[in-house]
Amino acid sequence: MSTTESGKTGEVSGDELGAAGSHLSTAPQEDRDPTLPRLGVIGWVRWFWRQLTSMRVALILLFLLSLGAIPGSLIPQSGVDEMKVQTFKDAHTTVAPVYDKLGLFHVYSSVWFSAIYILLFISLIGCIVPRTWQFVGQLRGRAPGAPKRFTHLPASATWRTDAEPEQVRAAGLEILRKRRFRAHIAGDAVASEKGYLREAGNLIFHIALIVMLIAFAWGQLFKSEGGKLMVEGDGGFSNALPMYDDFKSGNLFNSDTDLTPFSFQLDKFDGTYERNGPNKGSPRVYRANVTYSVGATGKEQKTAIQVNDPLEIDGTKVYLNGHGYAPTVTVRDGRGKIVSRQAVPLLPIDSNVTSTGAIKIMDGYRDKNGKREQLGFNAFFVPTFAGSGKGNMFSQFPALDYPVLALSAYHGSLGVDSGIPQNVYQLDTSKMKKFTDSKGELLKTRLRPGETMKLPNGAGSITFDKDIKQWASFQITHQPGDGWALAGALAAIAGLAGSLFIQRRRVWVRATPGADGVTVVEMGGLGRSESSKVAEELGDLAAHLHEQAPSAADPRPAVPAEGAEK
Repeated sequence: MSTTESGKTGEVSGDELGAAGSHLSTAPQEDRDPTLPRLGVIGWVRWFWRQLTSMRVALILLFLLSLGAIPGSLIPQSGVDEMKVQTFKDAHTTVAPVYDKLGLFHVYSSVWFSAIYILLFISLIGCIVPRTWQFVGQLRGRAPGAPKRFTHLPASATWRTDAEPEQVRAAGLEILRKRRFRAHIAGDAVASEKGYLREAGNLIFHIALIVMLIAFAWGQLFKSEGGKLMVEGDGGFSNALPMYDDFKSGNLFNSDTDLTPFSFQLDKFDGTYERNGPNKGSPRVYRANVTYSVGATGKEQKTAIQVNDPLEIDGTKVYLNGHGYAPTVTVRDGRGKIVSRQAVPLLPIDSNVTSTGAIKIMDGYRDKNGKREQLGFNAFFVPTFAGSGKGNMFSQFPALDYPVLALSAYHGSLGVDSGIPQNVYQLDTSKMKKFTDSKGELLKTRLRPGETMKLPNGAGSITFDKDIKQWASFQITHQPGDGWALAGALAAIAGLAGSLFIQRRRVWVRATPGADGVTVVEMGGLGRSESSKVAEELGDLAAHLHEQAPSAADPRPAVPAEGAEK
């Protein structure tokens, strides 16, 4: 038995192999003679369609889509944070107008990004539909008959055997089918084919890309996302538009019908931190304990929301986004009447929860003369104070080990009646006057829980209560296309793996009677790509067939080698 590996798949001409070497791929083929003249508008349309639906253009469009998404990650987007966009424009007055004209502040809704997206979508569909029908036709068909000469194939083997041709073909058919080849007898040979999943993987990959594109588009159009800050024990949140602190949604989102009906409230926030070692201050427990109910009459249930463990209700997810402290303060007017008692959320500015904010008394306050006025306090809070004379007032640890609240006091108009939105964490003192101490300086002091800051001239007081509450911020998101996008991504990986690692190949076994009556067995293999597996697999198949149809004895007399002794 002799086995040879001759040539390569790319070097075997279709004329030599005929139907045996055709249709190993479902890739579109040019059916037009390039020497013919163009056919006017129809010819250009056909040329453009062929280019658009080619794999080359699809890859280029996919690359451009990835490239176009980079500015959306680096440049502030108006759909995400308008304030950041305005800050960027104020800081970069030269390039901001150029970015604005190019649509870089709203990349994902820009004309050029949408054009790339739509062209890629059309390209993938135009590539998949004809290839799918062609692949279905191949699945319904049979492997073509054997070529005339096996020596033109990349791998071939031949030997002579005393077994009958019918026996050899039957043995070959059985062996190939056991190896999961689709085999049948065609004339004097067995024709077989294997590796259809390569093309199936290729098609699955392209279909998965379309599913991902549709899922991303659907998610962007119907998504909703909002934030809510909640203090322990202070009321609750219902999933309705007025309840959000901030909210943004897709263009086709309908707040009347698309918001999942549910409500929840923050019962208690649990936070413990590493106290020693290199990870000192790192959270060990970071959990928001909430009570929630689904629908208007749903039963109340308790659960815990953690950073990587959101609360999920009918496709809407509630994520724990942040945490801080809300010192409780009691404000009294000049007559000792309680004007306000509230837990004021303050904004953390470092990892040890050093916090800053503003306390605003907008209604109910009167000075000692009965005059209506508004109060404002700049607040600076540290959960663990280092102590006087031990550096700046920054927290040394995130837990409430030694809480201190620093206040500075103002009176006048907060400017909230003008209708202009204000930052709740900042105090606008442009229309306010300072409360002053005995030296004429701004009145400010540090308070421990239970201590009181007296306002001058009988203007009242503010007390730092011992009840220090915690707050948690939540992100409520509804992204309807996430599941489909994940399924598409997994299918794309599986399809790509199949198209890369599965080899489409054909194997033929021919058995014909020789001139001397001895059966001549020929085997040949042809693969779609240049792979050594074709030769290896053919050698293995030939060895198994040779066991059932062993080589016949050579009737020719032995010829001594030249120069051998007689």
